[in-house]
Amino acid sequence: MKQQICILGSTGSIGTQALDVIRQHSDLYEVYCLTANNRVELLAAQAHEFKPAAVVIANETHYGRLKELLADQSDIKVYAGAAALEQIVEAGPVDMVLAAMVGYAGLAPTICAIKARKKICLANKETLVVAGELITRLAMEHHAPILPVDSEHSAIFQCLVGEDMNEVEKLLLTCSGGPFRTFTADRLAAVTVADALQHPTWDMGAKITIDSASLMNKGFEVMEARWLFGVPADKIQVLVHPQSIVHSAVQFADGGVKAQLGVPDMRLPIQYAFSFPQRLHLDGRRLDLFRQPLEFFEPDLDKFKCLALAYEALDKGGNMPCVLNAANEVVNAAFRQSRCSFPGMAHIIEQTMQRATFEAAPDYDTYVRTDAEARRIASELL
Repeated sequence: MKQQICILGSTGSIGTQALDVIRQHSDLYEVYCLTANNRVELLAAQAHEFKPAAVVIANETHYGRLKELLADQSDIKVYAGAAALEQIVEAGPVDMVLAAMVGYAGLAPTICAIKARKKICLANKETLVVAGELITRLAMEHHAPILPVDSEHSAIFQCLVGEDMNEVEKLLLTCSGGPFRTFTADRLAAVTVADALQHPTWDMGAKITIDSASLMNKGFEVMEARWLFGVPADKIQVLVHPQSIVHSAVQFADGGVKAQLGVPDMRLPIQYAFSFPQRLHLDGRRLDLFRQPLEFFEPDLDKFKCLALAYEALDKGGNMPCVLNAANEVVNAAFRQSRCSFPGMAHIIEQTMQRATFEAAPDYDTYVRTDAEARRIASELL
């Protein structure tokens, strides 16, 4: 029996690369559902190729156009809206859900998938950033496995396989440092959107590329690692590694370090999440260490304050990571629209964290309120 996969966010960078993995292993995997927010033309093209049982367009204004584009596909059910996203992940035939939506919007459907006891291949980092404690508790209650898709967390996961009883001393979380790693503070003040979108090693969507440039993405990944692997923040060290070859590493109690290396190719962690514990063949480049130097540097938390703010939010706990994420989504969009400077993003996030209502023991409703409040504060500060 082929594994039935529901892809939340099939038109984004992770979603399209996941479909390439499925193409290579069509004997093992089949697409049950494809979803997108706005890219209706690409969603329809994917549906024509993969013939899923259903497609969902989150933005309901595109429903008519999607129906029109799939008029010749009578076997494909077409749905629209946020509620449809939450319902489709619960469908009986679905074996695993690839959560690849961008931002806070991925939280609710991921919770629904967990409650439906689906295997979660998690690429939406905001799910654990905003509600890590809730998500890990629900996953345990409903016996829903969560396998990381982010390259860094997949690397840590791979390093931990077979080490169940051994004490972890430190997680070594690598990052490329983005395009501005060597910039002075003055140069950072003048960078443009076009500059920030030129990531040196990874090909990603616009939002995550900006987060990578500010190192907020790495702050989010520290939060993810805390919840995925049960390691406190003071045992998670960020290393700037411009080559993006060592995807992350684990240091054990005896001082031994295990690292996972490979070329920058997101299809590998996607496929590993799908196939674990098996390793399947994957077409693509292979690592040549004879031609590849490996360098490591400490991150500059003064120049890249977003990473420091992420550690601060994680230390504060409660709903503060939710505040951080909401404010970041607002300023990230504002920067892409040239309404905020690059250093201004961290400044507004910090002010939002100071002004938002803190709640030490949040539930899901708290996260909903917090997200709305933090977005309002950040928007006013802009």
